[in-house]
Amino acid sequence: MRLTTSQVEATKNTVNRVLDVPNRVWLFGSRTDDSQRGGDIDLLIETDAILANRAETICQLYGALILALGDQKLDIVLKDALIGEAPIFEIARRTGVML
Repeated sequence: MRLTTSQVEATKNTVNRVLDVPNRVWLFGSRTDDSQRGGDIDLLIETDAILANRAETICQLYGALILALGDQKLDIVLKDALIGEAPIFEIARRTGVML
């Protein structure tokens, strides 16, 4: 996994602070492969809670994570209790690493 311990902790702490509900954070994509270089940070963030406004929450997460991690290419996929399963969720869980 190509995130430092401090980046992992900053990511988890930021997601916990913004969501303020129990959650799971998965890193997936190229950053899970130690043999690659570069690449964006792809995150699947899941919660069993219902989020009032998913688009607003994604924007809050993005801004807070950029402040915590520095200027990074960052992709966020957010799944709450109202969103059904989709292939991207299964792929992220199967190929990713839970932080």
